[in-house]
Amino acid sequence: MRGGRRLFPLLLLALLPGPCHCRESAPGAVTCGSVLKLLNPRHSVRLHSHEVKYGSGSGQQSVTGVEASDDANSYWRIRGKSDSSCQRGTPVKCGQAIRLTHVNTGKNLHTHHFPSPLSNNQEVSAFGDDGEGDDLDFWIVQCSGTYWEREDAVRFKHVGTEVFLSITGEQYGHPIRGQREVHGMSAANHHNYWKAMEGVFIKPSLDPAKHDEL
Repeated sequence: MRGGRRLFPLLLLALLPGPCHCRESAPGAVTCGSVLKLLNPRHSVRLHSHEVKYGSGSGQQSVTGVEASDDANSYWRIRGKSDSSCQRGTPVKCGQAIRLTHVNTGKNLHTHHFPSPLSNNQEVSAFGDDGEGDDLDFWIVQCSGTYWEREDAVRFKHVGTEVFLSITGEQYGHPIRGQREVHGMSAANHHNYWKAMEGVFIKPSLDPAKHDEL
């Protein structure tokens, strides 16, 4: 990744406080441009990636679930199908297609018709370069109201293959021992709910410098 393009997200993460589970009484909606961690409440792990490739399937960068709340490799940036479709600070609507870009590596959450290594569900990887991948990077936010609210559990349904981002508990061995497999499942169930946790949430505002830190 180009050093200049990687510098801003690293500086942004440096401004983040340590692990904090504080909440406002009405935290509001998740917004475009926000950087956050996503918790699977069923298995108490956060969506994670790192510069470790799958040894089978696509061979792309792996995506896992980790228990640690303070791992910097668990931050993802909320983006639209295009930058113009998800302007900074705009609340994300239920039913909207988004991209989740891994902050530290610049790759997008991605899935395709490869079997996952442990459960034989559909492999989920991180793909692309500097935030640009392909049309298999798009996920629809499924929630019950008008907007994706920060306190709500939501699902992410893949646009291209119609699977749900899921964890069912399978654990990897070396070199990522104890991390959980993340995969796509065709059925909506309690394994594919996610909640917004720690992060920097951009407030809806004409001033792009304003944000709300948790």
